[in-house]
Amino acid sequence: MYASIKLKIVYASIFYFFGREFIMDKKIWKLYLSGEIHTNWRDEIRILCKNKTLPVIINSPNTIHEDSDDCGVNILGKEDDKFWHDHKGASINAIRNSTLIKNADILIVKFGEQYRQWNAAFDAGMAKALDKPIITLHDNNLNHALKEINQAASASCRSVEQVVNILSYLINGSLEKKALNVAE
Repeated sequence: MYASIKLKIVYASIFYFFGREFIMDKKIWKLYLSGEIHTNWRDEIRILCKNKTLPVIINSPNTIHEDSDDCGVNILGKEDDKFWHDHKGASINAIRNSTLIKNADILIVKFGEQYRQWNAAFDAGMAKALDKPIITLHDNNLNHALKEINQAASASCRSVEQVVNILSYLINGSLEKKALNVAE
């Protein structure tokens, strides 16, 4: 009887040790893509991750602007005052966004030229408060405006290719030699 219990403990220990290593190799990384909604940057990241066969799940806020703005009044009823119209929508969207950010391994946030993305800055602040790694994505001309957010980020990129090369490095643990770009 004792021998069978000892054997079960040994098997369980071996499975735990090797099983844990196996699970670590198969980790699926959860990404949350926040920010600018007027370009296809999210699709570009999805395609590049798929091309590199990176084990990722990609989530984002609702990027259908009208649905995001009007979900509150469509579900909970019309509001005459625009403040309460927006408040209802923002409250419902906050449930989705905060849940996905809390469950994310990495927040990737893109700031674009056309609009001020207050929500993206808020998402970055939430991620920082939750000790989530942040990767920013924006053009050089926004460096000064985003200096505090870039300082809070683990990396600041200028292209989706740079973002995906970082993800590839994090996930695979090795540097793709073609991704090497030495600063001048």
